[in-house]
Amino acid sequence: MSITIRAAERTDSATILGFVRELAAFEREPDAVVATEPMLAAALFGERPAAEAVIAERDGEPVGFALFFANFSTWTGRQGLYLEDLYVTPAARGAGVGKALLVHLAGIARDRGWARFEWSVLDWNMPAVEFYRAMGAQAMDEWTVQRVSGEALERLAGR
Repeated sequence: MSITIRAAERTDSATILGFVRELAAFEREPDAVVATEPMLAAALFGERPAAEAVIAERDGEPVGFALFFANFSTWTGRQGLYLEDLYVTPAARGAGVGKALLVHLAGIARDRGWARFEWSVLDWNMPAVEFYRAMGAQAMDEWTVQRVSGEALERLAGR
C-alpha cells in the first residue's frame, strides 16, 4: 500500500466535491454544501485561483484531499498556509493518509517561506484534536472564530 500526494487538477473537481460532501456529512451538516463542480473548478483552477488542493491516493485511488489557501500575518509580516478542509475516507483512516497530507502541506509552507500553518477543528471531533496534537499542533484557546454570512452579511454590508 503506497500513499502519494499530488496537486489537484481540474479533472479532480468532481472527486473534490464528493469529498467535501462526505466531510459535511461527517461534520453533521450534510445539507450545507452549496458548492458545485463548476464553482470548485473555477475557484481552484480559474484565472485567479482562490485556493489550492492536493489529492491523497492509495495505490492510485483517491482516498482524501486537503484544500488550502494563503493567509497573512501582520505580526510576522509573512504569509501563512490556512487549511480549510482535510478529509480522509473512512476506509483509509489509520493508514497514514492524514499524516501524509499534513506533512505535505507543512512542506509547502516551509518551501514557500510562509510563517504559519493553521486550521480550525470542531471541538467535539476528539480523534482529530488528538491526532493534530500528536502532529505538534497547539490549540489557540484564547481565540474564537467569528463569522458573518447570509442575511447577517447582507445587513453588515448595508444591503
